Amino acid sequence: MNLPLRIFCCVLLSASFGACSSYKKKGAVKTGAVKTVSNSDYRTPTLTGAVPRNPDMRLTAGFSAAAGVTQSRGPTDRQIVAMTFDDGPHPQNTPRLLDILRARNIKATFYVIGRSVDNYPQIVRRIVAEGHEIGNHTYTHRNLTKLSDSEMLRELTRTRDSIVKASGVQPRTMRPPYGALLQRQRAMIHQDFGYPTVLWSVDPRDWQRPGPSVVTSRILTNSHNGAIILAHDLHSPSVDAMPATLDGLLRKGFKFVTVSQMIAMKEASVLASTDTPSTGS
Repeated sequence: MNLPLRIFCCVLLSASFGACSSYKKKGAVKTGAVKTVSNSDYRTPTLTGAVPRNPDMRLTAGFSAAAGVTQSRGPTDRQIVAMTFDDGPHPQNTPRLLDILRARNIKATFYVIGRSVDNYPQIVRRIVAEGHEIGNHTYTHRNLTKLSDSEMLRELTRTRDSIVKASGVQPRTMRPPYGALLQRQRAMIHQDFGYPTVLWSVDPRDWQRPGPSVVTSRILTNSHNGAIILAHDLHSPSVDAMPATLDGLLRKGFKFVTVSQMIAMKEASVLASTDTPSTGS
C-alpha cells in the first residue's frame, strides 16, 4: 500500500476507533493522562434566601487541667457539634468560609499553621474579631512524633507567639498534624502549655478532595451528639461543601459550639454527675 493511501485509511479508522497507532506524525509528543487542578476561582454563590441560623448562646469557654489531656468528642447528652478547620489561614478560602459562617451565626475553631499566620495576620484578626476560636496546629505542619522534644516545643511556641502577635489572644488547645502525637508528648504539652490535644470523631477525608457533595454527605451521615468534626479550609472544595453541610446539620437540630466551649460543657457534665448524691436502699 502506498503512503497516501495508507494515511487515508488511518484517517478512516480514526473516525471509528478514536486513534491511529500505525501512523505517527513526525515530531509529535506523546502525552499521558491530563492533570487538572482545583478551581481556585470558585466563589460561593450569593445567598438568595434565608438560611438556618445557629442560636445565640451564652457559654463559658473556660475549663481546667482536670478536663483531660486528650479530647476527641464532647458530651453525648446534648445535640451539639464543634466544627473545626485545619491548615489555614488561606488567603481566599478562609475569608470565604468566614462569610459562610457569619451568615449562619456559627462559631468554629480554626487550627492554624504558624507560618501561615505570619503570612496572613489580618485573616487571623478577622477570625478572632468574629468570635471564632484559634487553636495551635504547629508552625510547619511536621509530624511531631518524628521530632525531638525541643523541636516539638519550638513548633508550638513559635505558633503561639505568631497567634498572639497577630490577634492578641492565646490559643487554649492544640491539634497535632495528621493526628500524630505520642501519649508522652501529649502529657508534656499539657504540662508546659496547658493545651489538651484535640482530635476528632468525624472525618470526611476532605483532604482527598472527593468533591463537595461527598464531604457534605459524610459529615451529615456520621455526625452525632458531641461530635468534633474535622475539615480543612486549605482546600477550596471543602469550603464549597460548607453551606449544604452547615445547613443540613442545623436542620437536623444540631447547635454549634467552639472546641473550648465543648470541653467546658463536658467537664461540667462530669462534675455534675459526680456531685449527684446516690440513693441507697
